[in-house]
Amino acid sequence: MAAAQKQRTIVVVGGGLAGLMSAMKLAEAGHKVKVFSLVPVKRSHSVCAQGGINGAVNLRGEGDSPYLHFEDTITGGDFLNHQPPVMRMAERAPAIIFLLDRMGVPFNRTNEGLLSFRRFGGTLKHRTAYAGATTGQQLLYALDEQVRRWEVSNMVEKYEGWEFLGIVKDSNGRCCGITAQNLRTMEIESFAADAVVVASGGNGVIFGRSTNSIINSGSAVSRCYQQGANYGNPEMVQIHPTAIPGEDKCRLISESVRGEGGRLWTPRDPMDSRKPIEIPEKDRWYFCEELDPVYGNLLSRDLVSFTIYCVCRMGKGIQGKQQVYLDITHLHKDRGGPYTREIINDKLEGVLEIYEKFMREDPIQTPMRIYPAVHYTMGGLWVDYETKGDGAWDVDSARNQMTNIPGLYAAGESDYQYHGANRLGANALLACLVGGEIAAEGVLAYLPNLPLGAEELPSSVLDEASGEKRHEYETLRKGGGNENPYRLHAELSEVMWNKCGIWRTQRDLNSAKSELDDLAMRAHQCAQLDNSTWSNQAVPFTRALIDMIEMSKAIVGGAIIRDESRGAHFKMDTPNRDDEKWLKTTMAKWSPKGPEYSFEPIDTRYIAPRPRKYRINQNMVVKEIMGEDALKGIGETVKS
Repeated sequence: MAAAQKQRTIVVVGGGLAGLMSAMKLAEAGHKVKVFSLVPVKRSHSVCAQGGINGAVNLRGEGDSPYLHFEDTITGGDFLNHQPPVMRMAERAPAIIFLLDRMGVPFNRTNEGLLSFRRFGGTLKHRTAYAGATTGQQLLYALDEQVRRWEVSNMVEKYEGWEFLGIVKDSNGRCCGITAQNLRTMEIESFAADAVVVASGGNGVIFGRSTNSIINSGSAVSRCYQQGANYGNPEMVQIHPTAIPGEDKCRLISESVRGEGGRLWTPRDPMDSRKPIEIPEKDRWYFCEELDPVYGNLLSRDLVSFTIYCVCRMGKGIQGKQQVYLDITHLHKDRGGPYTREIINDKLEGVLEIYEKFMREDPIQTPMRIYPAVHYTMGGLWVDYETKGDGAWDVDSARNQMTNIPGLYAAGESDYQYHGANRLGANALLACLVGGEIAAEGVLAYLPNLPLGAEELPSSVLDEASGEKRHEYETLRKGGGNENPYRLHAELSEVMWNKCGIWRTQRDLNSAKSELDDLAMRAHQCAQLDNSTWSNQAVPFTRALIDMIEMSKAIVGGAIIRDESRGAHFKMDTPNRDDEKWLKTTMAKWSPKGPEYSFEPIDTRYIAPRPRKYRINQNMVVKEIMGEDALKGIGETVKS
């Protein structure tokens, strides 16, 4: 930033890794930053990431490089990601990891004192730096410490316990602030800003029992979408292969377990009554290793989760149930493995503790029982990027990470930019940090050309925005209907998981679309569950429910319109990838009658689309596990 540039005010929505990275970079550049977070920043969902962060540092001498990282990411995303932003992410990755190391993140080390790297899905290289199995927590705390330095000097102000309600636009359609609600006092205020960065995370709560925190409703993204921001690739929702199903939610069992040598299997006789450690190798079905001997248990997440689903759908799960084994018992020296319990815990203790706490079994002695669960959305707010004439990334472009609304930026899981149709494990933390950094650079390029600053914004614009949100809140608080919002959410999650989850057909999707229209009407007829004016939880939940339903319409509509199968989107009646017709981003635009769609061709300047380098795809999984006629039978059922 030029020394003479005027100090500006920027609002960052979200206190996770993407939001804190943006806040840190903007404060370093001399601007005032206001960070809004539903929860205390250290409780942001980034804290739940377990496995690690990718970067081609190549300390093991495997010939790894940022280009190979880029190639694996594009392949993992099934060629639906624009390639220049992914190249930028891969190139920045080593520097980001070294930056975190200097910040004091306690990464695991080798005996020589070098950073330790493990393998993750979708690559044959050791590329994932990790801090035990609590990497997200360590990164979040390190970033928070950096932001606190600027908070002490009054360059950053945190609004913890505030909920983002929407953006404020000026007469030219430029984003010039936000409205937010204090969730303790329930007061609603508007805040002027020269630019806004939305880094509010994912939307897993839409699907009910996901691996996400209960704050991950996606409401902030939905509100921007309902105010005119385009929503990119909404149909691309990642199902994580390994989680502990629960009555309240699913607990993630990190890919790092497989990265350290964990194996997926089920008894060849599903009704085998022996204890799992007593079942000999010849009676075990290591299905991923049989389907792809090269990548084995570290195929990309969309393939592993789909394979487990098909195994269980055919009644071949443990005791015919929806579960298979994730086994690390062979890693222990007592079972002939290379590691002591202490070494295993050094690598995986955080995630193993979660399993032992909820399942009351020692995963080092007894194989874990797992099943796939909704985990991550590759879709998010559409954001732009710009390259120079020679194709190199233009760091000084205001378009980088900006939505189609001037002045509104997005980063982290809130944007659609980096993962295409499927995210590779350990690319999430990297995308958050790189996206947050690039969003800050975009904002810094945008600010000098502003005709008017936040302080010149007429107070009437802010008053009108906050007045509108107060009216909406009071209408919900005094609701006189007879619907229960919590029951409606349970219905929503059933519809989305059963009809727009891992197993999709056009008939189910059309049925879901109709059910969502019905839920949308009923959500505005909720009973008055809580009339209090202090720490009211029912009304904000009802408001979030309405936003989740609008977002769900975009997800289902995108799945209906995309007549192919690609990455996390596998539609049984169109089981093949179709680059000729569908190598393009789905862009949803909100309207009162339902989402309207347009499409953007994918930038494939570095790698031409080609078959993925894994031996199998979902189509082959169905045929090899369920039989040659499985898809034919489904297609006939759908058409009938």
